[in-house]
Amino acid sequence: QVQLVESGGGLVQPGESLRLSCGSSGSTFEYYAIGWFRQAPGKEREGVSCVRSIDGSTYYADSVKGRFTILRDNVQNKAYLQMNSLKSEDTAVYYCATGYTGHGGSCLDKSDYRFWGQGTQVAVSA
Repeated sequence: QVQLVESGGGLVQPGESLRLSCGSSGSTFEYYAIGWFRQAPGKEREGVSCVRSIDGSTYYADSVKGRFTILRDNVQNKAYLQMNSLKSEDTAVYYCATGYTGHGGSCLDKSDYRFWGQGTQVAVSA
């Protein structure tokens, strides 16, 4: 079993930045894709960004391209989501996930992940 813990959320103003962190207790961290997802009140959980383990390919939702950057550190068993130029519509609970079971293509499908963190709240408001 893998345990994930997110941190770094908070309340910021539009245009500001946040860096989310995801720590893993598992020894197999480096073998799986890592995904960041978010869920706003009343909405479905959606894929934000992910990074594959095989070749380090990264994927981003259209809504965050050019603003968010995903990073992974396989030595520290951590992943990060650098979020710049935040907008009010980025307000959500952000989750990291691993234990990817998908094959090929984008790794942004939440149904392909087995292990999830508890989430960290991000609020963007003036």
